[in-house]
Amino acid sequence: MIRIRKTGRVTAAVLAAGAVTALAGAPAHAATAVASGWTADLSTVDGDDVNVTGAGGTLTLADAAWHRTALVFAGSEGSLLLAEHPLGSPANRVNAGLTADTPKGTSVEVDVRGRTGADDWTEWTPAGTPLRATVGSVQVRIRLHSTTDGVRPAVRNVTLSADSVPQVNALLATTPLTYKVYGTREGLVGGTTANGHKIVSHDHFVSFPSGKSVSPKGTGNYTARVCRTDGSKCEYAPVWEVGPWNERDDYWNPASVRSEFKDLPQGKPEAQAAYLDGYNGKKDDSGRTVQNPAGIDLADGVFWDGLGMSDNGYVNVTYLWTGSGPTGVVSTAGDPLNVRASAGTSAAVKGLAANYAKVTIECYTTGDTVTGKFGTSNIWDRIGAGHYVSDTYLQTGSDSPVAPLC
Repeated sequence: MIRIRKTGRVTAAVLAAGAVTALAGAPAHAATAVASGWTADLSTVDGDDVNVTGAGGTLTLADAAWHRTALVFAGSEGSLLLAEHPLGSPANRVNAGLTADTPKGTSVEVDVRGRTGADDWTEWTPAGTPLRATVGSVQVRIRLHSTTDGVRPAVRNVTLSADSVPQVNALLATTPLTYKVYGTREGLVGGTTANGHKIVSHDHFVSFPSGKSVSPKGTGNYTARVCRTDGSKCEYAPVWEVGPWNERDDYWNPASVRSEFKDLPQGKPEAQAAYLDGYNGKKDDSGRTVQNPAGIDLADGVFWDGLGMSDNGYVNVTYLWTGSGPTGVVSTAGDPLNVRASAGTSAAVKGLAANYAKVTIECYTTGDTVTGKFGTSNIWDRIGAGHYVSDTYLQTGSDSPVAPLC
């Protein structure tokens, strides 16, 4: 991520960023090859972009007084998601040159992510920062911010190139991280998430206080498993929003790559430290006094339907993208999928798996025959301890099991 916070024009600011790839089936923007690099197409705006316009080849905010949710009272924001760009050779960093007008109170950020598998990605990484894996293709996201209604930044040119540097914090094949954090109800029906999704009643997504794990609209590249602390109910839901409180607190990461608050223990949200321990003068990264220790926001459908919660409280969160193994993407007509205690349609419901959620398949077994989105089968996939879903609702890229027999 490149963050420009100064008045006037920034010309050819050199940025380094990781390789990225566009999501299969997602709208994409063309990239023009330039010698060993490429130039971003800033003029094409479509359904996976948020409140930006590229008229005349200059990227700026479409509405300089648009507020994503009712909790934002001034300023505006927007983002442009570029297409997947295949690299000429594997790399772990992308360099960027930026020409932009950034009036006082505005900023421009450039993030990058790299494809590590068919539907696997590194986290979004600030341009200029090595990726946590060496990759063959990359995707770039350009974000625009303003703190004052009517004032816009303007991006006139972005050039990109990839290289390799000594690997730091390489992506390892590990069990995904799990932490106990305080969860709050998102609400905000009618608002818009960071990836452009319009929030509806009983919606199914989650929010973390960092843009590093935001899935593009209509995808679940970054998905969390959220469970009641007694394990009685869980939901698998895509990450579509940024918050609560902070916007650059990827607290699940180690200090070596955590964007801010590096002195806090891994797994401890800054809001929790501020609220309970007086950390940072009880303020978040925007200077607001923290009113609760939240490390995750839960859309209403997750809060009420998936977990059966009636009040805010602690939950166990597994950040599924931090692990490895075969995966499948939940694909339904829109409603979440019941997660069963065993491989049968009459087995106890242990929670929900939201449409678009990308789940890890630990193993498979056979059970009741089910007809779903991908045909008819008696194969059931275990996606967590005591959590089973029919394989006919998981897009795995194969008609055969992709994990070992349980």
